Amino acid sequence: MARRETPAAGPGSRALIVDVVRSAVTISRGELADLTGLTQPSISNIVRDLIAEGIIHEIGSTGAGQGRPRKLIAINPANRFGVGFHMGPDTLTCVAIDLTGGVVGREVVPRPPDGTWTPDRLAGRFHDFTECLDLPASRIEGLAVVAPASVPVEAGLRAELADRIGVPVLIENDAAAAALGEFWSRRVSREQAFGCVYLSTEVGAGFVFGGALFRGAGSGAGDLGHVSIHYDGRPCPCGSLGCVEQYASTTASVKAAREDPELRARLPLDLSTSSAYDAIARAAVNGDPAAWTVLDQAAEYLGMAATSMANLLDLGRLVLTGPGVALAGSIYARRLRTHLARTAHSRQRHTLTVELSAQPRDAAGIGAAVLVVQAAVAPGHGGDR
Repeated sequence: MARRETPAAGPGSRALIVDVVRSAVTISRGELADLTGLTQPSISNIVRDLIAEGIIHEIGSTGAGQGRPRKLIAINPANRFGVGFHMGPDTLTCVAIDLTGGVVGREVVPRPPDGTWTPDRLAGRFHDFTECLDLPASRIEGLAVVAPASVPVEAGLRAELADRIGVPVLIENDAAAAALGEFWSRRVSREQAFGCVYLSTEVGAGFVFGGALFRGAGSGAGDLGHVSIHYDGRPCPCGSLGCVEQYASTTASVKAAREDPELRARLPLDLSTSSAYDAIARAAVNGDPAAWTVLDQAAEYLGMAATSMANLLDLGRLVLTGPGVALAGSIYARRLRTHLARTAHSRQRHTLTVELSAQPRDAAGIGAAVLVVQAAVAPGHGGDR
C-alpha cells in the first residue's frame, strides 16, 4: 500500500491507529502498517505513546515457529471511562463505558417534577452515578449530555456543568451520538460508510465516515425526520409538508392508533406517548392485526426516507436503533430491508446491510459516553463539542 502520511504524523495518525486497533480487536504492528499506510517508525512511535498512556497494551504474540513472533496489541478497556447522559422525554439515562465501548454501568431516573435538568441536578447525578460504580475519578475522561435535536440545551450548560464536576463536558443530539455509539461498540471499520436511523418521538439519523461523526456545517446533519415523503402531505412545525416524522415517529404511530376506535378500546393509549407506543408495539408482535398495521405503515414511510438517505450518501451499513425499535424492531427491519433491496440505487454495486441495535433504548446514552472516550483517546477526528 502506498504511504499516505506526511513526514510528521499528527493527531489524525493517532486517531487512525486507535480506530484500526479498536475494530481489529487484536493486531500486530506490521499489520497496522499494512492497513494504515503509515511507516513502521511512525507506527512504533505512536504505539509506544499509546502504551505509555495505558490506552493500548500488549497481550501476547503470534507466529511462533514461523520466524520471529509478532507482538499483538489491543485496546486496554479499563484504563479510561466515559460517561453519557441521555435526556429522554420522561427519563434521564446514565451510562458509563470503557475504552472498547463496553457498558460498565447504567441507570435510568425520572425527570424532575418541574421537568428541568439544571446544572446542579446533573452534577449531583454525575457524582452519585460514578461513585456508586466506584470509578476512579482520575480515569473518567468526561461527560457528554445528549438530547433530541428539537430540544434546545440551555446556553451555558456545558461550562457550568464542567465547572461543577471537574471534567470536560460535551453536548450533542441523541441520534448523532447513537450512530457513533453503534459504530464504536460494533467495532465497525473506519473504511465503511456507516449510518444509523434513530426512531423515537422524533426521527433522526447519524453518520460516521472515516471513523468520525459527520456533523455538517452547523452540527445539524442527520435530521431525517424532516425529509419530505409527500410533497402535499401533512404540515410539519418545521414549515414543510409531508415530513416523515409526521408519519413514522412514535408520536405519529400513537396518534394513528388513537384514531382507531377498536385499538382505543383494547389498548391503554391514554398513557404517555412512550407508554402508549410500547403498548402498541407489544400488541403488534403478539399478533394484533390492527396494531401491526399501524407499525407496518410507519415502517413503510420510514423506508422511503431511509432509501433517499442511503442513495444520497451511498451507505454500506445501516443500523436501526432508538426506543421505537426496542419491542417491534423486526417489523421495521423487515420493511426497510425489503424497500432498500427494491429501490436502493447502490444495490447493483454493493450490498447495504440493515441491522437492529442490540441496545436500542440505551444507544444514545452509550453513544454519548463514546463521544467522550473518542475525544480523549483519539483526538484528530474533529468536531469535538
